Amino acid sequence: MSIELFSKLLSQNYIELLEDNEYYDITIEVGEDPNVKIFRAHMNILCYRSPYLRRTLASNKKNDNGVLSHIKLPNISPEIFQIILRYIYGGILSFNGQETSDILGTLVAADELHLQELVNHLQNYLIKNNSEWLEQHFELVHRTSFQSKSLSELQQFCINLMAESPEKIFKSFDFTSLSEKSLVTLIKRDDLQMKEIEVWEYVLKWGLAQNSTLNQNPDTWSDDDFKTMKNTLQHCLPLIRFFCLSSKEIMQKVRPYQKLLSKQLYEDLICSYMDPDIVSTDSILLPRKIKNNKIIDSKIVDFDIFLTILRWIDNNDSKFAHVREYYLPREFNLLLRGSKDGFTPRKFHELCNGKYNTITFIKIKGTDEIIGGYNPLKWESSADTWGITNGSFIFSFINKNIKDAIISNVINLNHAIYFNTNCGPYFGDDIVFYNSKDQFTDYDKIRCKKCCYEKKIRDSEDYFSIEDYEVFQIIKR
Repeated sequence: MSIELFSKLLSQNYIELLEDNEYYDITIEVGEDPNVKIFRAHMNILCYRSPYLRRTLASNKKNDNGVLSHIKLPNISPEIFQIILRYIYGGILSFNGQETSDILGTLVAADELHLQELVNHLQNYLIKNNSEWLEQHFELVHRTSFQSKSLSELQQFCINLMAESPEKIFKSFDFTSLSEKSLVTLIKRDDLQMKEIEVWEYVLKWGLAQNSTLNQNPDTWSDDDFKTMKNTLQHCLPLIRFFCLSSKEIMQKVRPYQKLLSKQLYEDLICSYMDPDIVSTDSILLPRKIKNNKIIDSKIVDFDIFLTILRWIDNNDSKFAHVREYYLPREFNLLLRGSKDGFTPRKFHELCNGKYNTITFIKIKGTDEIIGGYNPLKWESSADTWGITNGSFIFSFINKNIKDAIISNVINLNHAIYFNTNCGPYFGDDIVFYNSKDQFTDYDKIRCKKCCYEKKIRDSEDYFSIEDYEVFQIIKR
């Protein structure tokens, strides 16, 4: 059995030894003019606590003539070394009144002295307690973190921050100062929150910055210039998801640089739009996982549901649909959210009337069901008027499961959409959404029943309550 009885007392004894001026056997000159200080310490303690100091002291042992060993640490300030010495002797770490910049400086010094335990602790401390400061001083933090392999957690913090908020971070510092390793690590990530065309443009900008003699215009480049640039970007080019780009982006942004790509890749890229059946998708990188709120401001559905609806609107069964699904030449304008705008017919017509190409999502209260419909016509307040179209459909999802989604096309074109002052989004008699009293109070009659659309989207035909509903307008860019 092992019992620790005096760890705190032992720590205090070592601190007292550090502060004692009698038994030291080494002096350490810390800092640079004019901020220099001489510290007294004990060789045995330093050797067993710091691998770096052990190696340094091995060549600076006390001479036979009684002259004490003396070493210099010009890269560390006296204030920071004082903190580190107290940690080395007593395991005590105190940052009372210290600026975050001093904590970062202590981390750098601890890394130089190979105090890995302290390095790990300080990285975690900074990330947990000072993340806002780290973000505000991103360029310094990023540059510092990549100076040593031991600062991997701080490196990861920087990469995560760049992936999560690239638009904010790239504006705060010179993106082209990134090391190749850092850039590759960043663009390799599936969760990088950037459009692929932006990734491509940033990579080109970085490559040009590494070759300052190259003209900005690729039309002026010689074959040797393209070879130079291709060599610079050799580890980046395989990570660009070219097949996720639109045909317009390929023509305008990629075609001028086609010599950077292999002939086979560029040919496959063009063929994927002209004749996709002859191009294999086996080795093509899938789209990045862009967060839902980066593209669509919905509290009800995720992006995969939106993509399913959009593919149905476009009748898109291309084998590249799953590759290009995150390229959306559309904007999604939130017209109404019930939990924010209210659940009255009056508010629906106030915000949605006159709007074409809308998607409605309805979250049924107390279940995992989401139902809704697509209306290519504009919404109106006309009394008892039917909208005629063959382009509308209704749908249902359970627990956001795409695989088992039900999408039902209109079959009675003359009764596709119903317009009434007391109604909200009303699809045939299949999604009934209205108020039985007036337009100024909340909906009190909501149900689903197969009638004008080809499939039944809900088992029960009873009236139900809703948790929320949203209406979006799809706008082509």
